[in-house]
Amino acid sequence: MRILLAFLLLIAFPAVAAELPVPPWQSALGRDHPLVGRIWLPAERRFAEPTELSHRLAAADFVLLGEHHDNPDHHRLQAWALAQIIAVGRRPPVAFEMVSPEQAPAMRRHLAAHPGDVDGLEAALDWSNNHWPDWAMYRPIFAEAVQAGMTLRPANLPQNVLHALARSWPLPDVTRHYYRLDQTLDASTAAALAEEIRASHCGQLPEKVVPAMVEVQRARDAAMALAMTEDAPTGAVLIAGAGHTRNDRGVPVQVAALAPGRPIFSLAFIQVADDEADPDQTLPFDAVIFTPRIDDDDPCAGLAEFLKKKREAEEQKEKEKQ
Repeated sequence: MRILLAFLLLIAFPAVAAELPVPPWQSALGRDHPLVGRIWLPAERRFAEPTELSHRLAAADFVLLGEHHDNPDHHRLQAWALAQIIAVGRRPPVAFEMVSPEQAPAMRRHLAAHPGDVDGLEAALDWSNNHWPDWAMYRPIFAEAVQAGMTLRPANLPQNVLHALARSWPLPDVTRHYYRLDQTLDASTAAALAEEIRASHCGQLPEKVVPAMVEVQRARDAAMALAMTEDAPTGAVLIAGAGHTRNDRGVPVQVAALAPGRPIFSLAFIQVADDEADPDQTLPFDAVIFTPRIDDDDPCAGLAEFLKKKREAEEQKEKEKQ
């Protein structure tokens, strides 16, 4: 069956030529790891070649490309994946977690006034004043999309909704319905989301704010799914953190509910660990490309101080508004 599927994909998209754009790797650590550069299909428990992956990307209506935000190799590979879809003549919209609805008008005005001007998007999006990694990392993805004439879409939550959810403020019923927050969340998924949020904050997040953070995560996943499925007859591509693109409780679940029956493909880029030489068969993605890692810094170091300063800054903003 697997051989037949690969054969059918080759027939369907004979024009695709695929070679990963690495090496050379830009990330420094783990370049000699045995998994680096390999493509793993968790559900099938086997490795794949770039050409097969290319065909699978081209065949799916909805493609999710999950990154580690500050790894430049992940963004090069996202641009490569986008190029595979473009190569077969498809031009679906590309939705970015990094772009909010508030930024979208300036982005559209810039592209309308300066068609094809990728570099001008940095200023139009006010990128340097956002919390995302350097624009140079993301430029290759925007360049692929813009040069192919693809529509760029914001995929993050509006700031007013984000702030309300983070503070447990009430939202209108219509807003909760739009972001699918009125959908019942099963206990196991809710527990998994809560634990993921605790772990991502190194256990330093006050327990009382965890439920609100779960709501934020759910709403952000829904916002990304809506950005992909609304007015998208040819499908869409999502650029987002890998935590959002997992098949078990992330954006793919929301996309499947909003666009039932349409093929979805989630590709994640995973940094290798020195003590893990075998691919994980339970990874919640349709495919994984293993890459070197950007650093070995302890993500928990200094987090408590950061969270304290963040809370103080937010409290100060609230006082200034009063």
